Amino acid sequence: MISWSLTSQLNHIISHNNDYATYTMTPKAPGEPATSSLGVQSPDGTTLTARAKMATDRLIELMARLRDPRSGCAWDVAQSFQTIAPYTIEEAYEVADAIARTDFKGLREELGDLLFQVFFHARMAEEQGLFDFADVATDLDAKMRARHPHVFGDAAVRDAIEQTLAWEDQKAAERAAKAAGQPASVLADVPMNLPALMRAEKLTKRAARIGFDWPHPEAVLEKLAEELAEVADARATRDQAGVKEEIGDLLFVVANLARKLNVDPEEALRQANAKFTRRFQAVEAAVAARPKGTPMPDLEALEALWLEVKKAEKPT
Repeated sequence: MISWSLTSQLNHIISHNNDYATYTMTPKAPGEPATSSLGVQSPDGTTLTARAKMATDRLIELMARLRDPRSGCAWDVAQSFQTIAPYTIEEAYEVADAIARTDFKGLREELGDLLFQVFFHARMAEEQGLFDFADVATDLDAKMRARHPHVFGDAAVRDAIEQTLAWEDQKAAERAAKAAGQPASVLADVPMNLPALMRAEKLTKRAARIGFDWPHPEAVLEKLAEELAEVADARATRDQAGVKEEIGDLLFVVANLARKLNVDPEEALRQANAKFTRRFQAVEAAVAARPKGTPMPDLEALEALWLEVKKAEKPT
C-alpha cells in the first residue's frame, strides 16, 4: 500500500494544490483578486508554504521515531487508537478553553497539541496499512472543495444562512452515499462519544430535518414542565432508576429547547459553570477573609454571601 514516503506524498499534495495561493478567507473589494499568505516571505526569507512543508516533514519524522519499536519511546509505542482517543478529545477541549480565555499564546500551543494527535493516529494507521497522513490530508482537501462549490466551483451563495443550508444539504448527500445499500438514518453518523448535551442537540436537529420537531419553543416549554413533573413523581415513589431516566428525559428536552431558541446548550452550560465557579470562589474568598477563629458560616450565611457576590456583579 505504501510505496513511497509520507514526506514525498505530502510534498506531492502541496505542490499540486497551488491554487490555494489564490484563495483567502478574508473578503476583498469587488473585483479585487483574492490573495493568500502562503507566498509571503517570513523574516528568514522562506514562504509559509515552504515553512509548512518543513514543519510537517519534521512532525512526520518525529512521530515515526517515537513509534519505532526498537529506538522509540516505550509509552508511545504501547499506545493504540483506543488509548489515544481520550487525549484527542481532551486536547480539543483545551483548544476551546484557550479560545474562551482569549489566551492566544496558549491557543498556539494547544493547536499544536491537537495537531500532534492527528499525526499520532495517522502514524498508527500507516503501521497497520490502513491509511496515512497524506490520505487524511487528501481526503480533507477533496471534502472541503466539494462542500464549498461557491468558492471552488460555479455555485452561487447569497449569504451565510443560505451557505449553511447548502452545507447541510451537501453533508446529507454524503451521508446518503455512505449508507448506499444499508438502512438509512439521519442519525447514523452523529458521534456516540460527543458530550451528552451536545449529542442531544445534534440528534434533535437531525430529526427536525425530516419534520420530527415541535412547532415552536412554547411547545417545548410545555414538555419541559411535563418532564419535571415526572421527575417529581419518580422521586415520590423512591424509584431511583426511574429518577435517573426522567432526569435524562428532562435534560434531553432542555437541549431541544436550547436548539429551538438558537442557543448552543454546551456553550450555555460552560458559561453557567464558569459563572458558578467565579461566584463560589468569591464566596470562599469572603469566608477566608474573616478573622481567625470565626466559626464556619451556616447555609443561611453562605447564601447571603452568594447574593452579595451576585449583586456586586450586576452593572449599576
